[in-house]
Amino acid sequence: MKKTTHLFTPIKIGSMEVKNRIAMPPMHSGFCKPDGYVSQKIIDYYGARAKGGCGLIMVEIATPSGARKYVPNTLGIYDDSFIPGFRDMAAEIHKHGAKFALQLVDPGPGGAKALSGVPNVGPSRVPQRNMPDLPLELSVDEIQEIVNDFSEAARRAREAGVDAVHIHAAHNYALLGSFLSTYYNKRTDEYGGSLTGRVKLLADVVKGIKAKAGSDFPVIVRISGDDRIPGGRTIQETQYLAPMIAEAGADALEISGGAVPELFWAVVPPSGTPTALNADCAAIIKQVVDIPVISVGRINAPHIAEFVLETGKADMVSMGRALIADPELPNKAQAGKFEDIAPCIGCNQGCLSNPFAKIPTTCFMNPSVGFEKDMDIVTAENPKKVMVVGAGPAGLEVARVAALRGHEVTLFEKEERIGGQINIASVPPGKQEITQSIKYLAVQAEKAGVKVETGREVTPDLIDEIKPQVVVVASGAEPLIPENIPGIDKDNVCTAWDVLSGKVIFDTQKPLKIVIIGGGSVGCETADYLAEMGENLMLNKKAITIVEMLRLAALDMPLTVRHRLMERLVSKKVKILASTKVNAITDDGVAITRGENEDTIKNVNHIILALGTCAVDDLSSKIKDKVEEVHLIGDASKPRRALEAIAEGRQIGMKI
Repeated sequence: MKKTTHLFTPIKIGSMEVKNRIAMPPMHSGFCKPDGYVSQKIIDYYGARAKGGCGLIMVEIATPSGARKYVPNTLGIYDDSFIPGFRDMAAEIHKHGAKFALQLVDPGPGGAKALSGVPNVGPSRVPQRNMPDLPLELSVDEIQEIVNDFSEAARRAREAGVDAVHIHAAHNYALLGSFLSTYYNKRTDEYGGSLTGRVKLLADVVKGIKAKAGSDFPVIVRISGDDRIPGGRTIQETQYLAPMIAEAGADALEISGGAVPELFWAVVPPSGTPTALNADCAAIIKQVVDIPVISVGRINAPHIAEFVLETGKADMVSMGRALIADPELPNKAQAGKFEDIAPCIGCNQGCLSNPFAKIPTTCFMNPSVGFEKDMDIVTAENPKKVMVVGAGPAGLEVARVAALRGHEVTLFEKEERIGGQINIASVPPGKQEITQSIKYLAVQAEKAGVKVETGREVTPDLIDEIKPQVVVVASGAEPLIPENIPGIDKDNVCTAWDVLSGKVIFDTQKPLKIVIIGGGSVGCETADYLAEMGENLMLNKKAITIVEMLRLAALDMPLTVRHRLMERLVSKKVKILASTKVNAITDDGVAITRGENEDTIKNVNHIILALGTCAVDDLSSKIKDKVEEVHLIGDASKPRRALEAIAEGRQIGMKI
């Protein structure tokens, strides 16, 4: 039995008492109105997490300084007209016994001029490395205006019933983080130079908030414990910084890590990275301050959170993506229902990639994100006999939901093992956690009453025998093998699925030279997998070559996941030929065109195809006259990510 003895004890942050040690850190959702005002959707979103038992809801980015923003649909709090919306949000959060802190962020040099229409500003005229615009250097008078902006924003927050504010000064980005950075801050006045100078703006902001909103109004400050980049701030320097922030009046410190953009994966760490990766830094900071220290960064399960608290590494834990995946995580953990918690698998597909693509947040494990009041699972008026074909993510989800609604559901899988493509996707390095999704869905489907039959292929004759009223075809996809590449049928050609499933095994005791055609996520992850298979692959710098038609590889991956994967491929000497077309597979190798130049990659042992997938559906057209209701979902309908497949499974399950 797992215990959460420490997790559910109260804690005080300044004058604010929080009922437990679980915080939801600020994460941009995109759910506010386009003009920055609070919407009912964003109230419902945070209300669900408060109802789920989270002690402290730290609401996402709200800009205190007018139009400046760095992502679409950013909350505003730069004049009093925003107060009523936050008052409604506070009422919803408080209704469930949670406390409400609002994050205040001026994007500074990380602002998007094209989005906001106003120039970026910063400590110096040094552009953020991933932004095209050169910021204007702030004058001392302008700095004082910004301090006042933060102070007034905090005053508005308190008037709205908000319990605290959260100040973002981490990762070397946004305004306050850039002032702390020696890379961005080249000033020679009182706001630059030594650490004392670089922290002055942040200290002035904290003091200004206390003066304007009240000395008893709690201020939480997020900083990086260690930037983890050459020339960045180390944990040793942060040991000097943290007491300065506490002395300025901060009531708690949230310790993150990494830097933007150089080490973005460490800011929002994906699967394959250590859990609680900033907890050791938090423990070091705890030794030098007398205020609560919060650890954030891949604390994605109750037992990990409990370990951080039990070992004294932090006083509180921020569980961000875990609470997106399952808003009820705290309540379930407190009740000991650990297997009922939908796991965060660290895919970063819906929570991180979407807002930057101007798409609201969603979640691989939780399609209800953003639809908290619209996707309640209700009992069906007319229970039916339902057959689901295929036990991949889409099939498991539709079966689970349909069974919860009262239908009699049988799930058929022609393989001996459920999971579908997840079984292949989980093979490359750092991807094993994705199997937790299948384990969770399988357990929940069983609890809902779904009968599962593996090793049994569904045919029209079986349909006639069982006589279901509803059939959901979720039979997945198969690798795409284009016919327009000469030589594609040669004996040394296989698919990435063949390799990852173990159908094709290479002899790593012999020198190997491999070409992977297709540099999307599957091709790159297959290269990563192969690069760990034997020393011969590692020693030959040209052992693995990825050929990709687009200008960059793995563009279909979330930014942080791609960043981490590219680091590994570079370290393993995998060669990527982007903007390259494959003309033919010959006896001599692989004929390619790069720009206007034709060439051949010679002496190739194995060619691996990673060119996407095509739908597999040999059933739906044959049974449409036999069954009153037929649905085609997931990759069987159109190959997509598992995120979309699970969402479609949820939607169809609620319709049946």
